[in-house]
Amino acid sequence: MIEQLRGLYAHLFWADARAVEAVRGAKDLPPKALVLLSHVLGAEEVWLSRLERRPAEAPVWPDLTVDACAELAAENRRKLEVHLAGLGAGDLERIVAYTNSAGQSFESKISDILLHVALHGCYHRGQVMLLLREAGSEPAATDYIAFVRGAPAATRQG
Repeated sequence: MIEQLRGLYAHLFWADARAVEAVRGAKDLPPKALVLLSHVLGAEEVWLSRLERRPAEAPVWPDLTVDACAELAAENRRKLEVHLAGLGAGDLERIVAYTNSAGQSFESKISDILLHVALHGCYHRGQVMLLLREAGSEPAATDYIAFVRGAPAATRQG
């Protein structure tokens, strides 16, 4: 499972970078698109801080510019790569206790947290791309299959 998670995170890093560039290149950027992209990146940092048992350096809903998103995406990548490289298969079942942004306490397995972060980003990047398309901009292909194939998925013609 550790290798599958590392593959999902390779996709996450690629997709975050593509999403930042799509938002940067938008003709008429819908404010909600930037809010959602900022949230994806803020949530990545918050979850990593929980895994590392340290204070978060960003809120789960940060108010970021496109340039700040690019910076946070790069910093998240650097930190997450280091974190993932240090994990062994046995670490994935370890339980992490944390408090969410509403002050509720939880305990979750590391594997569940890592999978959640990867899936959470996919969900919200899809929303960002829809908002860009609706505003007349070209969305980035951030699907996992586009990442592994190196080519976007088929699109609807007409």
